Amino acid sequence: EDFYMTASSFTYVPGLPVGPICNPSVAALQAAMSPDMEYIRENNIEDYEEVYTLWTHIQGFGIRSLDDSREDIERFLVRNPHTSVVAVCDGRIVGNILCGHDGRQGSFYHVCVAKEFRRHGIATRMAVYCMRALQDAGINKITLIAFSENEGGNAFWQKIGWTSRSDDVNYYEFVLNENNITRFVEG
Repeated sequence: EDFYMTASSFTYVPGLPVGPICNPSVAALQAAMSPDMEYIRENNIEDYEEVYTLWTHIQGFGIRSLDDSREDIERFLVRNPHTSVVAVCDGRIVGNILCGHDGRQGSFYHVCVAKEFRRHGIATRMAVYCMRALQDAGINKITLIAFSENEGGNAFWQKIGWTSRSDDVNYYEFVLNENNITRFVEG
């Protein structure tokens, strides 16, 4: 199913799971029959080990030695309550978005879905959840970085209506701690 996102084209109710995710073809049946419906929910620090394991199984995923430590992820989640999410299927975390804001602009980090669960709308549902949480916080714009070699990720963001700024924006960074080394997961 094609899905194109605009600022007014999605619905969100705080605290309500954003739809069943394991098998979209039986979503209605699942929702009607299962009080333990699989869902998308807020990410909390108790999810850290399972989320970190998910990250380590995503080919090409960049994991930073300091920023992605339990301590730094906890600091991020405390600073940005209610905006980061996990997708759960059969009791297992299969997707994650770290989402936060600085009071002016939102950012998505570490958007990922386990390979065997892709192309079922999970990333879209997680993105919608995070976008609504940012709207609720008064944020009007979101940015993210997708590595140019991440063809699937770039195609996804373009398909759902995000705008690439690669032709008119230069991205700069300045490393404050040389010990914060990025390691990329190999396939």
